[in-house]
Amino acid sequence: MIEINVENDVIDFKRIKRILVIKLQHLGDVLLTTPIYSVLKQQYPHVEIDALIYQETAVMLDSNPYVHRVYTIDRKWKAQGVMIQAHHEYQLFKQLHENEYGLIINLTDRWRGAWITRILNPTYSVSLPYQHRRGKFWRKSFTHIYRISKYYRHTVEKNLDAIRRLGLHPKEDQKKLTFITSRASEEKIRQLLSKQARDQQVIVIHPTSRWMFKAWNPEGFAQVIDALKDAGHCVVVISGPAEKEVEYVEAILHKVRNSVINLSGQLSLNETGALIKFADCFLGLDSVAMHVAAAVNTPCVALFGPTTDKVWSPWKVSHKVLTEDFTCRPCGLKGCGDSMISDCLQALRPKDVFDAVLQTMLKP
Repeated sequence: MIEINVENDVIDFKRIKRILVIKLQHLGDVLLTTPIYSVLKQQYPHVEIDALIYQETAVMLDSNPYVHRVYTIDRKWKAQGVMIQAHHEYQLFKQLHENEYGLIINLTDRWRGAWITRILNPTYSVSLPYQHRRGKFWRKSFTHIYRISKYYRHTVEKNLDAIRRLGLHPKEDQKKLTFITSRASEEKIRQLLSKQARDQQVIVIHPTSRWMFKAWNPEGFAQVIDALKDAGHCVVVISGPAEKEVEYVEAILHKVRNSVINLSGQLSLNETGALIKFADCFLGLDSVAMHVAAAVNTPCVALFGPTTDKVWSPWKVSHKVLTEDFTCRPCGLKGCGDSMISDCLQALRPKDVFDAVLQTMLKP
């Protein structure tokens, strides 16, 4: 048993061998947890740090040097029937139990976080209370509960508050996001750009999001693309594989008078990271691609509307956030009146976006 400092109940990380970090959410959310791993591993190299995440988000931790092992939950288990799901869950719990974790860092509001922590029974465990959704049973599932400021605070810092609660205060140079691009991805992108970029500066534009209420408009993007092409830059347009995203890119390019490289829906997430890594600037929305751009240290121009830039802006990278000063933003709604169209975004001016890209590329 590791002794707790009774005065402030900090823990001795030097005596912990294995840690499990639980984050059952989306791609970008998982990427924004990566400073947890780098801070812990760099300050305590002896610790093995595992992750428990959804299967579709595992790509965010591929080859991460600070992560020892990634365990995944497939959300398709549920559709396979109760017995098959129970079998998968049992096998997962069995594997996790064998690791004898000394600490569990729960960064999810899913009930699985509490149940897994109770079953594995680590010496220490930490979580937010999620007061509006969880009660006493939840709080009693963890040895340490931490709270976050009611004021706007970046998601990375809120994640790091979990280990601050335990007595570990991160160093600034350890807080960067980590996203590793493979050699195969880099070689594919290098060959593509060598054929088409012709020594031009490369701007990657990702105009879509899983939630399209975060989107600007095709006309605005088209004007920015034409202006960038007229200025002599190479423009590459990308999107996720969803049909609605590919169609949105097609709607933009239908209004563009210059030729651009259209890779919408054609790249894996790792290849997308490699492309952005080789770019001189990234232009996009509040999306996973924006966070990947920050992780690979590519200057960003990010368009924000109903979501909160102070919470979700590009992390520790040269960037410029463009918003319009509407008194109602950030509202967190799915567009004005839940219409899927956000007036604060539509009010952005193409010239301002174009100027922001040029200014961001000029920054050292």
